[in-house]
Amino acid sequence: MYTNILGYPRIGKLRELKKACEAYWGGKISKEILLCQGKLIREENWKMQETSGIDLTPSNDFSFYDHVLDMTLTVGAIPARYDSLRNDKLELYFAMARGIQKGDKDVIAMEMTKWFDTNYHYIVPEFVKDQEFSLFDTKAVDEYKEARKLGVQTKPVLIGPISYLLLGKEKGGGFNRIDLIERLLPVYAQLLKLLEDEGAEWIQIDEPFLALDLDEQTRELYKKVYTQIREYTKSKLLLTTYFDGLKDNTQVALALPVDALHLDLVRCPEQLDAVLAEFPADKTLSLGIVDGRNIWKNDLEQSLSVVRKAVKALGTDRVLIASSSSLLHVPYDLEVETREEVLSADIKRWLAFARQKLQEVAVLKDLSADHPSEQAQRVLAANKQDLAAKKASKLIHHAEVARRVATVQEQDAKRKSVFKERQRVQRDSLGLPSFPTTTIGSFPQTKEVRLWRSEMKKGNLSADEYNNLLKEETRRCIDWQEEVGLDVLVHGEFERNDMVEYFGELLDGFTFTQNGWVQSYGSRCVKPPVIYGDVSRPLPMTVDWSVFAQSLTPKPVKGMLTGPVTILQWSFVRNDQPRSATCLQIALAIRDEVCDLEKAGIKIIQIDEPAIREGLPLRRGSWNEYLQWAVDCFRISAGGVRNETQIHTHMCYSEFNDIMEHIARMDADVITIECSRSQMELLDVFHDFEYPNEIGPGVYDIHSARVPDKEEMLVLLRKAAGIIHPDLLWVNPDCGLKTRNWNETKEALIEMIRAAEEIRKEYSGF
Repeated sequence: MYTNILGYPRIGKLRELKKACEAYWGGKISKEILLCQGKLIREENWKMQETSGIDLTPSNDFSFYDHVLDMTLTVGAIPARYDSLRNDKLELYFAMARGIQKGDKDVIAMEMTKWFDTNYHYIVPEFVKDQEFSLFDTKAVDEYKEARKLGVQTKPVLIGPISYLLLGKEKGGGFNRIDLIERLLPVYAQLLKLLEDEGAEWIQIDEPFLALDLDEQTRELYKKVYTQIREYTKSKLLLTTYFDGLKDNTQVALALPVDALHLDLVRCPEQLDAVLAEFPADKTLSLGIVDGRNIWKNDLEQSLSVVRKAVKALGTDRVLIASSSSLLHVPYDLEVETREEVLSADIKRWLAFARQKLQEVAVLKDLSADHPSEQAQRVLAANKQDLAAKKASKLIHHAEVARRVATVQEQDAKRKSVFKERQRVQRDSLGLPSFPTTTIGSFPQTKEVRLWRSEMKKGNLSADEYNNLLKEETRRCIDWQEEVGLDVLVHGEFERNDMVEYFGELLDGFTFTQNGWVQSYGSRCVKPPVIYGDVSRPLPMTVDWSVFAQSLTPKPVKGMLTGPVTILQWSFVRNDQPRSATCLQIALAIRDEVCDLEKAGIKIIQIDEPAIREGLPLRRGSWNEYLQWAVDCFRISAGGVRNETQIHTHMCYSEFNDIMEHIARMDADVITIECSRSQMELLDVFHDFEYPNEIGPGVYDIHSARVPDKEEMLVLLRKAAGIIHPDLLWVNPDCGLKTRNWNETKEALIEMIRAAEEIRKEYSGF
């Protein structure tokens, strides 16, 4: 019996990769130093997995930015606008991810969107009708050879060709990207042959789309494609699926000519029986029983029952024990959590990060043997004690929260009047111009701001000293927004470390980590809160900062909140009750904050929900149930205010086409969305769906270091005004400005305001 990991975190134990990338982008270190840091992280990961007892250790799971972008570079699917950069692969790579504006080079980045239902973002491949592919980069081969030199026999990981095409986007009409498969397959043939020649015994091919709804044509394509792939290599092929079950694709997957098939038995445990009933005699089954998406300890006894069922049906030598998915989505190592005042020992004993999950996989193999080691039996006994302690803990359940949840009524999810009536009252109250300008919420968090927070946590700054510094930063931010002429201001969020973590620190039922970092995109890492118990709001969380900011200006200042679905999605969520129940608890806490902001005189309140599309189940059959409770939770959070109070929400990097009626049902007065990277293509859905409320399609990409000019933004605004009634349009960036520097921010917002002034003139008589 082998142990199998699908992928490992690549940011380093203490975010070494983030720091190196940002230093390289800032010109502080050389390319050679950056590449060396990447190599050190890979070596540490491989050695750790080997010493932990992992038999099938992955390679090519490391990335300097994104593994989908790595595949795009590998197969040479490089958009023509980057042709002048082809001679420097690293510059090309980062330009595709981030855009570039240097000297005579000014190129926008490729689109970015969510990786299935996770908070990880990938760079979307772009395909044209006459798309050509070629083996442009041999990263997968190079890293396999690198590991072998260290004495580690790895299993190279590739995104499967069908999933790769489906992850992409057609640029220009007249074709379907999946029809490019025959052009793409020769590159896979080359790559697989190179890996075989270098000695790769196993090759992992990820086909996550096999866990999604597929039409019959795509199912047939899988059979055809993998029949060809089988001819390309004699290496053993491990085909992986994750994030849901095979379900109606079971027959297709079982028929594919691969050596092993991986199932996500955390997300879809019920699929095991159907697969075992028809599992071919020439295949090995990889059991994804250690959760790659959450941080709770594995129930070893329960997992052992799954292993024993599979072994009984297939035999020991045809079973792999595995993580459910790549461990990319969990923090690196629980052992670096050393401060009990941050993460208590009582809760820490319930958790497992990536390194601990390696140990769980290995101990399950040991326990599955005829004669488990004494050490493994001790681990099992301790695991039972920890899980029993969690179940009995008084930290988790609170009677007052249960009482309040039980009293929620249908009326709590409704505003007092329909949008048209609210819109009239709000326009009279706010007096905003047409095409009003605003930002999404955060302004740059400079080194100074981060240093103040660090010094306060170390005790070198008192709370009063810290707050006074932040007040001055807020004052400067408000003054600058007034000076340049923004219509609706924000306070800048300088007091916030993260849009979810900040609220989690002020809500009961949450705990935190020192170094529980997870990659969100590129060098952007987040430290998700841990929801371990019932959620409630003991005290107001944002009212003082909002009231202070509003006192500095006669212009409206938005109160800024994170919505219940996003707090849920971007946290590690308790696994002892339905996610919908936890979300409702959070919604009631946010509702209290919204009502307190209104009482304090805040006229515009933004409740961000960038993750509502991300939380959508992968299978359409489960969509309605999720969307019902998710939208209801948002409505409950916003439903307690008067007509005069304008509710905004923000969503980014999501495709809304198939859920627009549910987005409309959220009934936010104003929604702002990311549209700039797609050049407003995301607005195409509004041709067919008449969105009833106001909307701000982002007119520039804040995730790129580029500063677009007025004309570039005007092009996008005109596109938007050609699709959405101009009377409903707002002008804003596509996301918060926290990660940008002040020079970029000021230049871009001044250009944005100039674009808004110009578009107002063009539509002055509309």
